[in-house]
Amino acid sequence: MIEVIGVSFKNNRKIYYFSPNSLKIEKGKNVIVTTERGLQYGTVELSNFYINEQNLVSKLTNVIRICNKNDDLKNSKNISDSKEALDKCKDLVKKEKLNMIVLDASYTFDRGQLLFTFLSDNRVDFRNLAKSLAALYKTRIELKQIGVRDKAKEVGGYGCCGRELCCSKFLCDFDSVSINMAKNQNIALNPNKINGCCGRLLCCLKYENEQYMEVRKN
Repeated sequence: MIEVIGVSFKNNRKIYYFSPNSLKIEKGKNVIVTTERGLQYGTVELSNFYINEQNLVSKLTNVIRICNKNDDLKNSKNISDSKEALDKCKDLVKKEKLNMIVLDASYTFDRGQLLFTFLSDNRVDFRNLAKSLAALYKTRIELKQIGVRDKAKEVGGYGCCGRELCCSKFLCDFDSVSINMAKNQNIALNPNKINGCCGRLLCCLKYENEQYMEVRKN
């Protein structure tokens, strides 16, 4: 067993595990942690607890420190500068006439990387855009293409059930959903009924599918 804490980033409900580095950290505290992207500012969702090391999918990295006022101020500035960078990137996309919709921009805490996420139906040659952004912001630029389900998660909204979208409320990962799941549950195969706001099959078709399959066996 190994001691960990659970941390989320930028209001994303997906939780990542980190080593508390001998610190006792309460839920709701903000922390600086080491990630693949560099130093990141996150919020503790799960305070210190123990987990079987075999359940970890990646190597643990450490919490650097619990955030102080200077860290909070720096994070606020990073968010503000990211919004300006997003607007600038959108202007450059129009100038380059690229077929892409830029959705978000975010700095790492140490400003070692500026990440832009975008939506596009096709592959996009954004090399010139990346060069322009790197020259402008003097940091490593990454442009990440996401899918329509990721967009729905970012934007949020309400489903046909009248509740907040599962993906923006509590789902951390997208499981594969097939049309056979709707058939197993005798649901009418009407796209307006079985597709979500993203235009893809409803994630909730998977929730009870296993139970339906078990009942059908008997």
